[in-house]
Amino acid sequence: MTAFSEAERAYLKSQRLGRLATVDQHGQPQANPVGFFPQDDGTILIGGHAMGRTKKWRNLQRNPKVALVVDDIVSLKPWRVRGIDIRGEAELLTGPHELGPHFSEEVIRVHPRRIHSWGLEEG
Repeated sequence: MTAFSEAERAYLKSQRLGRLATVDQHGQPQANPVGFFPQDDGTILIGGHAMGRTKKWRNLQRNPKVALVVDDIVSLKPWRVRGIDIRGEAELLTGPHELGPHFSEEVIRVHPRRIHSWGLEEG
């Protein structure tokens, strides 16, 4: 597994929304906005309402490859963006967790294999 830098960890902890891309049964990408939770072990948990009934869950049952992009616009003038692109493999978990009572018991754990970030060094 690839490790996050200090700047990448701090950035992920400051954000709440990302876009998770999975691959559907026809080999086509599907991207969805998701809430995510960086973990101390370097993985990222993704939870949701009725996660086990979603297309992303079904996609991951067939193909565990994922991409998670988290980015934002820091400034319009001058134009300045920052973000992180995480490629990896998903592990599907079912059972109790600490993400909150409004989440279903199905959770996606992303194991990063490649991390690319931009604009984080500027704060």
